[in-house]
Amino acid sequence: MSARRAADAMAAGVLAALPDAVCDRAPMSDGGEGLVDAMLVALAARGVTATVTGPLGQPVDASYGYLDRDRLAIIEVAAAAGLGLLPPIRRDARLATTRGVGELIGHALDLGAERIVVGLGGTATNDAGAGMLQALGARLTDVAGRDLPPGGAELARLRAIDLSGLDPRLGSVRFELASDVTNVLLGEHGASRVFGPQKGASAAEVAELDSALATFAAVARRLLGRPIEDLPGAGAAGGLGSAFLGFLGAGFDRGVEVVGRAIRLEERIASADVVLTGEGSIDAQTLLGKVPLGVATLAARHNVPVIGFGGRIGGGAGKLLDRGFLALVPSTPRAVDPPTALREGPRNLERAVAEICGGLRRGRRGRDGRCAISVKWEPARPG
Repeated sequence: MSARRAADAMAAGVLAALPDAVCDRAPMSDGGEGLVDAMLVALAARGVTATVTGPLGQPVDASYGYLDRDRLAIIEVAAAAGLGLLPPIRRDARLATTRGVGELIGHALDLGAERIVVGLGGTATNDAGAGMLQALGARLTDVAGRDLPPGGAELARLRAIDLSGLDPRLGSVRFELASDVTNVLLGEHGASRVFGPQKGASAAEVAELDSALATFAAVARRLLGRPIEDLPGAGAAGGLGSAFLGFLGAGFDRGVEVVGRAIRLEERIASADVVLTGEGSIDAQTLLGKVPLGVATLAARHNVPVIGFGGRIGGGAGKLLDRGFLALVPSTPRAVDPPTALREGPRNLERAVAEICGGLRRGRRGRDGRCAISVKWEPARPG
């Protein structure tokens, strides 16, 4: 389910049990897939489509959001360089480029963008943003002064970066990076070793790419006078984060924080009686800063109860009950195979929400008007 579809399913479940309820739907994103969709809904922005260079050079139609009154563009890098744009057999992290991301930024600049929110994640690339920088006017050259071809592997031959041709409009643009990935650029926790394999890189190619990115980092350090490889988020999106942080002066924050600020989430939560949130699997990884935890953190500031719904409730989820969650509710019936669970996800979520909200209807209300809820949570059995 997209965040919008999940919000709609939750609202349907609430209204089935509580017909007089008022549902404030706030689709969320952690900066990856769904960022544009969530912010289009929340900000009433318009969708814009541009034809740009895809990850292996093919043209792709990439969409982003634009809010004219604020001169704000909302871009998902995956729209131009995403893993989903390539079938598994064609994925090649050595050759994939982020040029299309730079072209999308240029398109937004043509519309007058002065602030650009960028969702980092889901790319097929491992080029440290080299392709993006080239599309924006920078030159990355080898020892003979020739421009490097696309792809992360080519960075092994990099000797100089020339920013003199960089689009001058970038100087007046504020970039905000949204991501739940804080990996550095190099090494064991870097872009190549952590994310390279899912992009089609073999063990030997992972080592090759990590070495190539080390060359990029060394050249960047000489030019900028400071290291960029150890910055949190530098390894996001195949190292694209390093180019934004080092060369475009971007700010970096967790996706849930960026999106939350943009859609005034805390203000909306403060006026709520109950907050419903969730994700496909609520488990130990949720504690690492994913959307449900971010939502619960904001709700805790205003003493608003939070109920989390997950397609599955996995190991370590119980710790969330000490982090602002009143209850964690599995939305998928037991003994359902994964294809069926995916196909029937919206209906199952609606049903689970309706069951819980039936309990709210029967519950008492406190003197402040808030619902007094009693929900028993039992962890799912192993498997």
